[in-house]
Amino acid sequence: MVRSPAITAGGIRFDKPFRTVSIFGATGSIGRSTADVILQHRQAFAVEVVTAQSRVDGLAEMAIRLDARLAVIGDASLFEALRTRLSGTGIAVAAGPAAIVEAASRPVDLVVAAIVGAAGLEPTLAAIDAGADIALANKECLVCAGALFNRRAAAANVRILPVDSEHNAIFQSLEAANVGAVERITVTASGGPFRTFSLDEMRRVTPAQALKHPRWSMGPKISIDSATMMNKGLELIEAHHLFDIGSDRLDVLVHPQSVVHGFVTYADGSTVAQLGAADMRIPISHCLNWPHRVATATPRLDLAAIGTLTFEKPDLERFPALSLARDALVRGDWATNILNAANEVAVGAFLEGAIEYLEIAATVEKVLERATATVGGTEFATVETVLALDAEGRRLAGEQIEFRGRRAS
Repeated sequence: MVRSPAITAGGIRFDKPFRTVSIFGATGSIGRSTADVILQHRQAFAVEVVTAQSRVDGLAEMAIRLDARLAVIGDASLFEALRTRLSGTGIAVAAGPAAIVEAASRPVDLVVAAIVGAAGLEPTLAAIDAGADIALANKECLVCAGALFNRRAAAANVRILPVDSEHNAIFQSLEAANVGAVERITVTASGGPFRTFSLDEMRRVTPAQALKHPRWSMGPKISIDSATMMNKGLELIEAHHLFDIGSDRLDVLVHPQSVVHGFVTYADGSTVAQLGAADMRIPISHCLNWPHRVATATPRLDLAAIGTLTFEKPDLERFPALSLARDALVRGDWATNILNAANEVAVGAFLEGAIEYLEIAATVEKVLERATATVGGTEFATVETVLALDAEGRRLAGEQIEFRGRRAS
């Protein structure tokens, strides 16, 4: 979990004139925002590794702009394309999943873990084992294997700094000396594009509609998760592991303006919140420079111009994914692992037109029911167990989607 503030972490001095950084998932929205923050303070950072799954041109451009020492493409078939693109730059090139994990073992001060989905687990664990502190933007690491992840981080004496705007807000609002007095942690949700849609309207939702988030610019998977509010459920699971707080003290409030990102309520009745513009460069800058704050070219809040901030409880009938995630959290890591795997498959199927929007949560619910009888209670001692359970969740989700397809035809 996130530990109390200190000037040193993992044996690394944070008053160094510069920090060495690797960015895993460099071409996604988090990776691009991280590059922007680094380039604003170029003298403060040296970039060791940048990675991407398949965007060769974007990765090559990023590697050149950041003067990275190594660029790694996850799709091994794209090695030659990347090598050609970086020829003559002096930047080393590698390809394939094993190369990404190996690159994560390179010694650096901080790894920005922004690979989407369960694929980010092995590289992030490799970075932890190598002693790097983690700016964590991949919530699936904790959703799939929270207890195992925290054990590895504790054994390596590394710090996990949350990049997600909600968890970063909570991190900023927590008082280290008063963690035991926390009564409730609340993450906020924009409500996504369908906050005011009826169930009947939701039945006709298209992928194009679901990808249009009202506040944030995100990748396809996270945009759909936001539309179903599964993203907020995953964030509750992540908050549990980051801050060592039970489900009964975690809450969600819908806040359409996306100005207040998280609250911490203390036993004396005080509530501390973090406010900021809907710009991921703000929490990224906080993580890259922590425990210091540096001037960053990001929007400043004008609360007078905004005028009104509103809050409402989430509608669990229209957004059942939130209840599914909370129930899985109570049941344990095996259930949150299955939940995440089934959701990734269901979201992919929706984007491909194989299932309807409301069937995303329905598929996850059915997979959890089936998995309870077969793998319920599985304990995670190794990464291999985590990945095997993830594969089982994906298999069950594939079968469920195929079954629905046969019924519909």
